[in-house]
Amino acid sequence: MKKPISRILIINDEKLILREFVKGLNAAAKSMENPFGIIFSGVTTAHEALQSIEQDGDIQALVVDDRLYTLKNTAKHARDLQMTALDLVQKITYFRPELNIYILIAQEQEDEVVDALFSETVDGYFYREERDYRGMYRILNAQLQEKARTPFYDQLKNYVLMAKDAWHTPGHSSGDSLRDSPWVSDFYEFIGEHIFRADLSVSVPMLDSLMEPTGVIAEAQKIASKAFGAQRTFFATNGTSTANKVIFQTLLAPGNKLLLDRNCHKSVHHGVVLSGAHPIYLDSSVNKKFNIYGPVPKQTLFDAIEKHHDAQALILTSCTYDGLRYDLPPIIQAAHAKGIKVIIDEAWYGFARFHPAFRPTALEAGADYATQSTHKVLSAFSQSSMIHVNDPDFNEHIFRENFNMHTSTSPQYSMIASLDISRKQIVLEGYKLLSRTLELAKELRAQINSTGVFQVLELSELLPDEIKQDNIQLDSTKVTVDISRCGFTVEELIQELFERFNIQVEKSTFNTLTLLLTIGTTRSKVSRLYDALMRIARENRAPRRLYQVLEPPHFTELKYLPRDAFYCGGELVPLLDEQDKVNPNLNERVCADQITPYPPGIPVLVPGQMITKEVIQYLANMLRSQKRIEVHGIIYDGYLPCLRILTIPEEKNLKKLVSVDNYK
Repeated sequence: MKKPISRILIINDEKLILREFVKGLNAAAKSMENPFGIIFSGVTTAHEALQSIEQDGDIQALVVDDRLYTLKNTAKHARDLQMTALDLVQKITYFRPELNIYILIAQEQEDEVVDALFSETVDGYFYREERDYRGMYRILNAQLQEKARTPFYDQLKNYVLMAKDAWHTPGHSSGDSLRDSPWVSDFYEFIGEHIFRADLSVSVPMLDSLMEPTGVIAEAQKIASKAFGAQRTFFATNGTSTANKVIFQTLLAPGNKLLLDRNCHKSVHHGVVLSGAHPIYLDSSVNKKFNIYGPVPKQTLFDAIEKHHDAQALILTSCTYDGLRYDLPPIIQAAHAKGIKVIIDEAWYGFARFHPAFRPTALEAGADYATQSTHKVLSAFSQSSMIHVNDPDFNEHIFRENFNMHTSTSPQYSMIASLDISRKQIVLEGYKLLSRTLELAKELRAQINSTGVFQVLELSELLPDEIKQDNIQLDSTKVTVDISRCGFTVEELIQELFERFNIQVEKSTFNTLTLLLTIGTTRSKVSRLYDALMRIARENRAPRRLYQVLEPPHFTELKYLPRDAFYCGGELVPLLDEQDKVNPNLNERVCADQITPYPPGIPVLVPGQMITKEVIQYLANMLRSQKRIEVHGIIYDGYLPCLRILTIPEEKNLKKLVSVDNYK
């Protein structure tokens, strides 16, 4: 097992004093317990310190002299202040907020320095004159141990090693039901002994309760909240899909207005139904050349916030599946000025706090809530997510009631442990791993472009025209590749990569592939992908005509609350008749379900929305397409595709919404 290296940087401009501190602290580290491989080094200037934390991902903490001077060239023995401790602490925290910072002070200046740094992220102070190196080392080592703690995982591991007889759920009883079975023991061997022994029950009090945590789960969540810059953090084992629904039901009463991107994840649209909210759908921007859907134009958002200032909440996805990031600070500021809560779905962006290339995060930009799929981009097990809360009006009781309404009373403890471990990893080595990922992304882009056939799309090519002035940024760990010149359709290319080169990609449009780089991406994987694409490129196939998916029609009128429409019984009405002709009887009727072609995954209809001729024709064209496209929400009566729509009597019994403009 590899042992960690943890560097602690001392910053003092007196070379003799600095040498003495570094020597004394390293001697203490050698003579005392040092499980994290702590090594001390020093620099004499603030510039060198900032350069070091940028280049060295193993730095875990800094000890900063409260006064950093430098000799003037013009006057002998005269000295100028390089940078105040306050300025340096702010620069360090902005660049790498996960680092611990301690200040060296003179005792007579204690009050002055502490007052100046009171509101900053400072972990402690040492007196310059004391030179208690062993005492300093103990404190620094203890702080690192606190960051490295995984309260839940440690307790789970301890319990498993106790080897208690299980007279409780689950039924496999620590794997005993499978281990010696002639029929299913191979599953036990494939999955591994510990996954079954760690699959425990709420009957084990020492492992705490996810529904009402007071022990190790509460501790783990508290440490995570500090790491991710939240006031409160909650672990979710039902994915970000459920996390979004929990927040909706916490903030939204039936009939409350909600501003949302039409291109939000389907869990958001489901959350609208469950909460009974009145959604104001905002059409997202679209890059028609590549069939990529981007953020809602900034002006559209500002207009919606101004017009619907009575909205309870706004939810946006940042970054998008394709890596497009909103310029969040002005949007959040505008929403807060009207008293609107802001929820950001950061499912694809949970790592962002731990490298300056990706910041600001949603919380740093002022969001009240952020949901993150820790499993998508960090090291947690699938379905493991986090909910981060910075809402000054947070009602914990209401939130907890809604959380418990959705979470399982029998959570998978290995998932909770993986959240604990993921937080530890991203805090202690996230900057280092993300720096490597960024470097690999840069290399991969250059390599793909060098094939002469495949081309990586840069931000200017990805952005739809209507948002090119919106200060949108690109998460470069999402790599979108134009495949239109390779001689394969996108389905054929995906199959070729999978079957011939053992490569599975993240997603596709009719003429692009999206590759996802994570902290687990290696240079070997990059080389294998480059080799595969170069081999395909050298085959010099003639370009194929690629079928372009139709652009969804603009959002039509929402006549009833989605919840009210969804819970009606409705009736099935064919979209096409037996002669494959469009059914005109659907025109101006009201849909009771969510109808979503995939790709692109944008709902064409939501419950309560009016059906128009344009929508009917779009869906008919989808179903007739030679390219197989899933259309979720279509119901087949035999071979006839049908929509569930409200009956006329049901419409008469529902309260009609006051007409509002949905923004294009």
